[in-house]
Amino acid sequence: MDIETRRKWDNAARGYALMNGRGPEWRWAPPKRRLFSEMSGRVLFLAVGPGLDIQFFPPGREIVGLDISPMMLEAAAPLAEAYEGTLELRLLDVHDLDEPTGSFDQAFTSCTFCSVPDPVAGLEAVRRVLKPGGSLGMFEHTGSRFFPFSAMLDVMTPLTWRFGPEMNRDTVANVTRAGFVDVRVEPVYLDVVKIIRAVAS
Repeated sequence: MDIETRRKWDNAARGYALMNGRGPEWRWAPPKRRLFSEMSGRVLFLAVGPGLDIQFFPPGREIVGLDISPMMLEAAAPLAEAYEGTLELRLLDVHDLDEPTGSFDQAFTSCTFCSVPDPVAGLEAVRRVLKPGGSLGMFEHTGSRFFPFSAMLDVMTPLTWRFGPEMNRDTVANVTRAGFVDVRVEPVYLDVVKIIRAVAS
């Protein structure tokens, strides 16, 4: 497990729900709810954090939620217990995924792969535990192709990475590099916030 990354997100846990709760979750609720409504079969959810996304999960699903931070999982536990379905929380680094190959039907993320230290390796690990033809659904913020947003995100990243995400990652390209196919992008806000769907080859 990446101890430095775990420590960073443990430190962020106390104020995370306050900073990312009511306002952002209200704003992004419709696209998240729409994406997560596609959950079926055995589902892997990466970086469950303090559980803010659990409210958007459809009921009656079988979900394994991972996070690298014990403090994030501690905050998420009451929400997971209240979920109307099966939601198991596990302390695990995505790079260390120990599930058998092909053990999940789907994987979902929410603002996750801006923060994984080696995003391509992390996505390769996700692809391994998906069944052939299994689907990946991501709600992510990424870098921008357009000025001045691209320059702004480049300038912000050295600061934001110290306590949270990289703001300028090319997550769509990383999904392709990790071996996923049929990669489709649905813009949510400009070309920065987007839904990414892909298939495990």
